[in-house]
Amino acid sequence: MSLSPTGLVLAPLVILSGVFALIALIVFASNQLELMGPATLLIAGTSIYAAAVLFLSRSGLANVRELERVITKDSLTDLPNRRALHNDIEALSANHDEIAIALIDLDAFKQVNDHYGHAVGDQLIQKCAELLKEICAGEASCYRLGGDEFAAVMAGDAAGTLLEGLCRSLLEHLATSIEVDKREIVVGASIGLARSTAAARLSSSEMLRRSDVAMYMSKRGGKMRCTWFNETFDQRREAVRELEDDLRSAISNDEFAIAYQPLVDAKEGQIVAVEALLRWNRIGGTPLGPNIFIPVAEQSGIINPIGLWVLRRAMCDAMRWGRITLSVNISAAQLRNPEFPIKLGEILEETGFPAEQLELEVTETCLVLDPIVAERSLNVIRSFGVRISLDDFGTGYASIGFLRQFRFEKLKLDRSLVVQAGQDDGSRAMMLSSITVARALGMDVTAEGVETDEQADLVRTAGCDQIQGWLFYKAMPAEEIDKLIAAQEAQVRSLADGDRGEQAA
Repeated sequence: MSLSPTGLVLAPLVILSGVFALIALIVFASNQLELMGPATLLIAGTSIYAAAVLFLSRSGLANVRELERVITKDSLTDLPNRRALHNDIEALSANHDEIAIALIDLDAFKQVNDHYGHAVGDQLIQKCAELLKEICAGEASCYRLGGDEFAAVMAGDAAGTLLEGLCRSLLEHLATSIEVDKREIVVGASIGLARSTAAARLSSSEMLRRSDVAMYMSKRGGKMRCTWFNETFDQRREAVRELEDDLRSAISNDEFAIAYQPLVDAKEGQIVAVEALLRWNRIGGTPLGPNIFIPVAEQSGIINPIGLWVLRRAMCDAMRWGRITLSVNISAAQLRNPEFPIKLGEILEETGFPAEQLELEVTETCLVLDPIVAERSLNVIRSFGVRISLDDFGTGYASIGFLRQFRFEKLKLDRSLVVQAGQDDGSRAMMLSSITVARALGMDVTAEGVETDEQADLVRTAGCDQIQGWLFYKAMPAEEIDKLIAAQEAQVRSLADGDRGEQAA
């Protein structure tokens, strides 16, 4: 029978307490019944005590060995754990010139837990541990650090090169599905590598930190890859950390602003919608575009408060523009946040903005990263009456089944598709087929990034409903939109008055 670490500590104490209780009972019985004389009692007590000490010494050593095993082994996979990793690296450092470590992080483990439950997740971890042991096959030591993180360590000449080869073999295996509980699951992994040599000896903690930084760069680079630690990674990481701090300060300092780019009706040319675009008026710093700071905000989670601020501010501004549709981009991080639909509902209620005039734009990446969670969130959002638009269509791999699954109300053709359609027949055919599919699925179509009259004529003839681009309007402050809407409404009234005058005449 195996004991828990607490049991290993308490068991000797319980036994010793029992021995003392037995001796006390014998003493008490001797005094009451005169069973034995003092000399005999002394010999008996000494014998019992000696036997107890001998037993506890042997069992204590066994318990110490068992306790060492418990605290250095992962209970789920039986692989050595983080403590064992540090001990092994320190031991290897004394005997080998080169030591290499690989930190392996499963890419889609959270989704597996969310979709299928922790029982299936645990089975997947066990399968991955078996696969790692099989690939290392005694050449490298394997460890589970916790959660979905594993590690492998190798020492000796060319340890880094050999370990990288093993890691690439692991990635090849993880690119195919793993059968877990009658399910075929593709989980993938990102791997970071670091080395320590006699000329530049590193502690186990520093090696693990460096491999973690390199693993993070593998994830940023597209996942399913190996990356060696580079000194520049620390500089980049420090820059990102500073940018995160600046973003947090920007929220409290009210440094963010929203610009709005109008969308026009393809036939009439009138403004029918505006897209809210986030701008950062960075105090005392280099101006940064959304393509720089939005990814950092997403990775740090700061996108959640920023995104809610954008929604609230944009709805308040758009309340002045009558029946104009408000379009707002949401990120993958927001869509994965289970609280986002709830917060959206609260903002709609607070501002009184009509839900049917709000359109949320999502990209294909938002959906493929976690389709089940995304679909669940979108269904809640649609229940408010909000429309969903697929942004940047033409840059990914969305299939008809993908479009049918998520039931978008609008498709936005990416600028690159619009530009290419004006240059070659193949791209033009692709754009026309995309519009045909959207029509068949009951979606409206917007062409974005239109900058020339030729592009506008092309997308208009192809059947787009709305056009967005610099040919018509650039992004501008809310006050400029006020003027445009007021002028447009005045023109509509003037035309209506003229029609009524003609009818009266």
